[in-house]
Amino acid sequence: MSTPFFYEPQLPVMPGLFSLSAESSKHCSMVLRMREGDSILLTNGLGLKCSGEIVASDKKKTVVQLSAFEQIASPNPQNSIAISFVKNAARMEWFLEKATEIGIASFYPLIADRTERTHFKKERWEHILVSAMLQSQQTYKPVLHDPIAFKSLIQQPRNAQLLLAHCEPGEKKALQSVDRSVNTLLLIGPEGDFTPDEIKLAAQSGATMISLGYTRLRTETAGIAAAVLLQNR
Repeated sequence: MSTPFFYEPQLPVMPGLFSLSAESSKHCSMVLRMREGDSILLTNGLGLKCSGEIVASDKKKTVVQLSAFEQIASPNPQNSIAISFVKNAARMEWFLEKATEIGIASFYPLIADRTERTHFKKERWEHILVSAMLQSQQTYKPVLHDPIAFKSLIQQPRNAQLLLAHCEPGEKKALQSVDRSVNTLLLIGPEGDFTPDEIKLAAQSGATMISLGYTRLRTETAGIAAAVLLQNR
């Protein structure tokens, strides 16, 4: 059994006693039934990782002795996905979970011309990102941006190449053929795809048009395919 991994955003950087959050304490003592002397791992979601030994186990306040700190280098490059809201909220949550496990660094919930429904549940989605980060033993929590309109996003200053996946006719590159050694922001459209005007505007903003294959994918499936290809260097 692997050592349980916990997220504590206020994790100190020095050895000593540390009280887990109420949520972590409850999970540690009630769900995992861990007791004094058991070992855990902790991260602040910003690359800091340390070992801990439980010295007092309680569902409201579990105390650990921290030791063996390590600052993990951030992944390079940093890949981000801007993906349109979909009608089925569960599908978006599934995408966030799996793309986090794959290693995507940040997410932009996107509002495009054909986006039909927006349902931004920030607290719930943040919880999904944390759970997926811990499950995949990562020390960096992805950034969840606030919802943003398509036009606003592509006009923002950025330090990443801009890619746009769409199903309209026209010249496109296979995602596997673009430079994946640099920071990338990839846009995935809604269930009705991006409009021709949006595609034209993105091209004028320097976006490279890309293809994710020969079949027509659901929005969340396209997001996962993009995540795998971006991270597979």
